[in-house]
Parts: sequence; C-alpha cells; structure tokens
Amino acid sequence: MHLSEELSYLWKVKRPQVTQAVAEAAAMGDRSENAEYIYGKKQLREIDSRMRFLTKRLDELIVVDRPPDDTSAVFFGAWVGLEDSDGKLFRYRIVGPDEFDLKRGFISIDSPMAKALLRKIEGDEVVVIRPNGTDIFVVTSVGYEG
Repeated sequence: MHLSEELSYLWKVKRPQVTQAVAEAAAMGDRSENAEYIYGKKQLREIDSRMRFLTKRLDELIVVDRPPDDTSAVFFGAWVGLEDSDGKLFRYRIVGPDEFDLKRGFISIDSPMAKALLRKIEGDEVVVIRPNGTDIFVVTSVGYEG
C-alpha cells in the first residue's frame, strides 16, 4: 500500500534526516537569523503534519481484497472499458481517492465518471456530467483482473 510506504519513509528516513540537519543548524549559533534552522523547522512541521494525516487516513481505510459477488456490474476495483460517441476507447479502474492516477487509468470512486459507472453492466449507456459538458459512453467491458 502506497500510503503506508510513504508513512514509513517519512518516519524512518526523511524525519531523521531533517532532524539531524536542524540539530546541525542549531549548533551554528543564533537561530533567529539562521535560514537552515528556520527552513528545517518548517520541514519538520510539514513532515509531522503529513504523518498525522497518513496515520489517521490509514486507520480509516478498508482494504478490498476480493471481487464483489456480482462481477458483471461495475463496483469498486473494477476495470471498465468504455466507448464514447466518436468511437474512441477508454479503460479505467475505479479506486479510492488516495490512489487515483490518470496515467495508469485509475479514477477516484468520488469522480463524476466513477459515480456514473457504478452498478452499470456491459452494454449500458452512461451519461457523465463533467465541468466542460456532458459526455455519453457505452460500457464495453467490466472486469476485476489486472
């Protein structure tokens, strides 16, 4: 899981590095005009803030490790093939909001596209209302494997 890897990196690698840099900067003398010290303290606050967020987020997450009972319909984790009105093909996977990555075809379950796709089956027409207008797609495939 990427979030737990990030948390581990921040705790075991990044925070100790920044803490060491702050300690070295503090040893140089006057902290009020010491740019390295001030910047290091700012970095530590940002790291600690991100670590608190990740810890809280990881406590709330539910890992979905199996497909739904009805694999013919679109649910969380599905790979969905789509065709637009111009015949252009798309393939998306519905993932959690922390995992979306358009380069890999991962869309957030909170996105307008994913919300429109939920519970649809192959052959269904889907109307997606986007900020730049309305698009119509046909579901060409639904799957839960790679």
